[in-house]
Amino acid sequence: MRAALLMDPALVPFVFGPDTRSRLSELVEIEGDAATSAAGIPDPAGVDLLIAGWGATPAGPDDIAAFTGLRAVVHWGGGIGWLDAQAAGRGIRISTAKAANAIPVAEFTHAMITLAAKDAFWLSRQYTAEQRFIAREAAAPRAGLYGTTVGIVGASAIGTLVMQKLRGNDVRVLLYDPYASTADAAALGAELVGDLVELAARSDLLSIHAPELPSTAGMVSAEVLAALRDGATVINTARGSLVDQDALVAELQRGRLRAILDVTDPDPLPAGHVLYALPNVFLTPHLAGSMGVELQRLGEAALAEIERFVAGEPFAHPVP
Repeated sequence: MRAALLMDPALVPFVFGPDTRSRLSELVEIEGDAATSAAGIPDPAGVDLLIAGWGATPAGPDDIAAFTGLRAVVHWGGGIGWLDAQAAGRGIRISTAKAANAIPVAEFTHAMITLAAKDAFWLSRQYTAEQRFIAREAAAPRAGLYGTTVGIVGASAIGTLVMQKLRGNDVRVLLYDPYASTADAAALGAELVGDLVELAARSDLLSIHAPELPSTAGMVSAEVLAALRDGATVINTARGSLVDQDALVAELQRGRLRAILDVTDPDPLPAGHVLYALPNVFLTPHLAGSMGVELQRLGEAALAEIERFVAGEPFAHPVP
């Protein structure tokens, strides 16, 4: 069986370590080196399997048509928006490592929720600036995770993992997801709330996990942000487009809210943007997802799917 790597060549050793690459070579014959575009793959007609990942440029109809023998795509990333829909129409099986990539995002988000509730970021800045003893209860009388209310926007793979992690934290969890049922929420230890504004009004921390779709653009609107209580924290590890960023900036400039943003709109922000300077904002450079050694998990997840494919078994994580 012949396979080709469609991804950023620089990521190959991070995703596929020596053991994984050795096992891959036992399963498939890999054509040449990794390519960032379908056009860069030699003899596409002879490729049975595309092993794809980050750095792949969009594959249009002409690109896919050239892969006349293609039977499957195993994507070690999450979304497959780069892949033309013609692939599914031809019966090409597709798998992604979305579930594997959800793990570090959920871990990061849970850590941010915990640290935000402890006022860790803001007290650290005060301590560094004033270089003196900080009377904790006087400076942060509402600090701590115990008894707080966490609003989760979206019972996605990541949102679900975050709710599972929160179950042991003595917190109240609210869920907004128009596709979830009351039973779904209860199974995750959450209360389903049918209105996002109501969820915001009841939340101390608002954590965003909805998918990026035309229907979700700006869903965390000015009205939703205005409903949050003074001192509430917005945490976004999903996509910047889900938040009305101008409205968020206005609330932050008034000092009414706090924000932990791993994603923005655009991402990255241009130099000099106001979010870089606001003292009640903690920015990270889109690092919640898999990075460093965590990329090995994605490679191993892809390898497991390739083993299933070669054995004639269905994928464990197929794209519907």
